[in-house]
Amino acid sequence: MRVALYARVSTLNGQDPEMQLRELREYAARRGWEIIDEYTDHGISGSRESRPQLNRLMQDARHRAIDAVAVWKLDRFAHSLKMLVVSLAELEALGVAFVSLRDNLDLSTPTGRLMFQVVGAMAEFERALIQERVRAGLRNARAKGKALGRPRRIVDSDAIAELKAKGMSTRKIARTLGIGYGTVRARLAS
Repeated sequence: MRVALYARVSTLNGQDPEMQLRELREYAARRGWEIIDEYTDHGISGSRESRPQLNRLMQDARHRAIDAVAVWKLDRFAHSLKMLVVSLAELEALGVAFVSLRDNLDLSTPTGRLMFQVVGAMAEFERALIQERVRAGLRNARAKGKALGRPRRIVDSDAIAELKAKGMSTRKIARTLGIGYGTVRARLAS
């Protein structure tokens, strides 16, 4: 099996991905896997959606250059449950196995795939709980008479018409008055 190793360190001062990679190399050797490449993001926070080496790894997965991805720990790979589930679903759809060494998660096995289903169900449950809390909060705010949404801006339709009559473009009017382009268009159309 052709495996890609992924490691990430958040800061450049004192953190070294070599510990992660060493353990991943040993694991791949025990499994008899061929290491195709090592993808390492240095000094990049896990909260960033775009990480150059992770992006390259996912591109190689899409090109079927690898059969498996091995990471030292899930938090090195994904910063949130949502990102993890989305990434793992994409890898699964591509037929690429996923292994997290320290978390004992191996999606190349039936047990690992079951765990992935549980993780996916938990993510869906988490989303549903968040939606429920948001709706309850909105109901509570309405019940207290709180105005919801963006505050209304007072727009001077006469100023818009006057600037348009002087030949100013819709975009320039919007910038000049500090209002949205769509608002200017709507007022000019009415």
